[in-house]
Amino acid sequence: MITRVFRIQVHKEYVNEFEHDYKNISVPLVKSQRGLLSVETGKTLSEGIDEYIMISRWQDIDMLKAFVGESWQKALIPSGMEKYVQQCWVEHYETEQA
Repeated sequence: MITRVFRIQVHKEYVNEFEHDYKNISVPLVKSQRGLLSVETGKTLSEGIDEYIMISRWQDIDMLKAFVGESWQKALIPSGMEKYVQQCWVEHYETEQA
């Protein structure tokens, strides 16, 4: 199983708009992919930081690549959502269920 951890820090002036689009564009896009096992999202509890996380779990690396492409080690930002990104990071882990 592959776990993909995506973090994004959003420009403060776009927080409300981002939250709407994250919920209505990004999450449904990921949920619609073959090979996805689960997806979770969250927002940091740290005050003054507008950072969000998406943790997705995939059957294998090939299923992940089928979704994000050969640049799978880079963040996939849906069209139109680039303006929200102050910074973003993505990491991948080979994981097992405990």
